[in-house]
Amino acid sequence: MALFEVIMPKLGESIIEATITRWLKKEGDNVSEDDAIVEIATDKVDSEIPSPVEGKITKIHFAEGETVPIGTIIALIDMGGDEEAKPPKAEVQPEDPGEEEPAGDSTVIEKADFSNSSRFYSPLVKSIAGKENIRPDELDAVKGTGKEGRVTKRDILQYLEAKKQGKTTVPAKQERAVKQVESPAIHTVQGDEIVEMDRMRKLIADHMVMSKQVSPHVTMFHEVDMSRIVLWRQRIRDEFQKKHGEKLTFTPIFIEAAAKALRNLPLVNSSVDGYKIIKRKNVNIGMATALPGGNLIVPVIRNADQKNLAGLAKDVNDLASRARDSKLEPDEIQGGTFTITNFGQSGNLTGAPIINQPQVAILGVGTIGKKAVVIESEYGDMIAVRHMMILSLAFDHRIVDGALGGEFLKQIAGYLENFDTKRNI
Repeated sequence: MALFEVIMPKLGESIIEATITRWLKKEGDNVSEDDAIVEIATDKVDSEIPSPVEGKITKIHFAEGETVPIGTIIALIDMGGDEEAKPPKAEVQPEDPGEEEPAGDSTVIEKADFSNSSRFYSPLVKSIAGKENIRPDELDAVKGTGKEGRVTKRDILQYLEAKKQGKTTVPAKQERAVKQVESPAIHTVQGDEIVEMDRMRKLIADHMVMSKQVSPHVTMFHEVDMSRIVLWRQRIRDEFQKKHGEKLTFTPIFIEAAAKALRNLPLVNSSVDGYKIIKRKNVNIGMATALPGGNLIVPVIRNADQKNLAGLAKDVNDLASRARDSKLEPDEIQGGTFTITNFGQSGNLTGAPIINQPQVAILGVGTIGKKAVVIESEYGDMIAVRHMMILSLAFDHRIVDGALGGEFLKQIAGYLENFDTKRNI
């Protein structure tokens, strides 16, 4: 018989593993070419793997719920015939130059605990470190040449060679006391309903807890007069949609203002790696989007500072629509450098958002409502009804101080309040 190896595919940049959520076929089932055989999940995006060939599934290597490295064989399909041969596997691109993902073995044995490390390491690098007895704190000291400073296979092998020649200094082992926080015991009574979190809610819960543990959050608020923008949008939105074929919401206007401020104050467009600050080259703004089931996803608008309002509106509408239909690609929720979340969509005045790691700040926008405010005029102070909104900024106090956070909010407010209502759309 001729066996075909079904491989866990590479689904996007920086994705190294995926979780099998549901097998659509079982051992012994016949499949046609392009039949969906398994559902998988990476971070917050679900996908299906189609069968590349026609035949019978003879072996399934992983159960539902298991997480599998990219490039690993997950099933075998008998294509028939008398030849005992295995067709060549699909090529899997390595994560970084010089690094290959392990294939064949379904698991990677890792003796060391990397949970306290602030760096990302691929399963292959962790495996080599474990076999060579390299501690996580020692590996943290290795300079990475891969994407975003990641340690590649080549880097760790060069480090091992230098170590054998006595050209490296191994850091002293440091013990770090970690206070374990236990949740309080929960007591139920008759009539209470117990509901298991779905996969996405579990991911969100873990990510939010991790963010609060990693970053010391500080939140600032700033009230903004949105009257110029509200009146301008009411006046031109029909013309805008006729010209560009896109609805003009307030979201692309917020993104445009944030992108300008991020270019002026690049420290807010950063990440923290231990005691190193990574100032991001690109301004990639994520927009928190509510899903029909009550969960949340954050698609990313790349190079937002290089796009005009029409381009931003197109991206916002497209990503939001496909997010609600679960049609986003894995890469479209990766690589964000800053996030905006809209509390105002539900009529809320404002909120204190949680930072989307590994970013260092997140902007919250509240509802826009009419309010009597005191304004200055050439005739003195007067009370007028204006369209007001509250901005909130949560930032990582490790690198963003109050002065910088306040200046960032002030700049965004300035762009919004002084919006050019005569601009060419």
